[in-house]
Amino acid sequence: MPPFDASLRPLKAGLWRIIEGQFRSSTIRIVDTFEEHDMLEALLEASKPPVPEECRHLDYQFWSPFRYGCYPRDSRFRRRGRTPGVWYGSEAPITALCEMIWGMLRFFRASEGTPLPRRAIEYTAVQADIQTPLMLDLTAPDWAGAGRWTDPDDYSDCLSLADDLRAAGGEAIRYASVRAPDGAANVAVLTCRAFATPRPIALQTWHVIYAEALIRASCETDKSRHSFAISNTSLAFKS
Repeated sequence: MPPFDASLRPLKAGLWRIIEGQFRSSTIRIVDTFEEHDMLEALLEASKPPVPEECRHLDYQFWSPFRYGCYPRDSRFRRRGRTPGVWYGSEAPITALCEMIWGMLRFFRASEGTPLPRRAIEYTAVQADIQTPLMLDLTAPDWAGAGRWTDPDDYSDCLSLADDLRAAGGEAIRYASVRAPDGAANVAVLTCRAFATPRPIALQTWHVIYAEALIRASCETDKSRHSFAISNTSLAFKS
């Protein structure tokens, strides 16, 4: 495996992440007044772990993945259990959408008998301004074949790499998307220091209709429409 000190590069990019439309407060529906809503939200907030000091200046959409420090399962560059958080972003909104859709399909498949949503689900794409001098690009020639970075199920090489990169002071990992059909890139952001702007620099509104064989997605912002067939490990564009 090549040494990190010869491979770390600057990264300056606007990265996209998809969040559910329910980021708008859902507790308003179970109270009678705004005062009761504010009280309930304060109680819920007090029950959660504190936001890490280095993340507190950021919008909640950026610090949320770093808050809890304990996770039920592995993700590609973040271990289960008590471990540092990772913010995952994509270089294109459609790539972020594919990653999100795949995660939702995995969620429903894990709950046998739970039907897919019948109505279109609203999502928001948020773009973060990421800048760091310490990015490792796993799509670069020296690194592309140095590990199983794109295995659809086995994250062991990626997790070991993330551990070692953190220890070496690295702050971000660029890698090929496994779930998106166009081979675009994602970035795993390992620290809140990499957020150059505390709030999203752009937003998009998306609607997704889930079905067993075909996923349909439309963007209100740019009026684009996309359809995806579902395979065992990823999505594929349908004309």
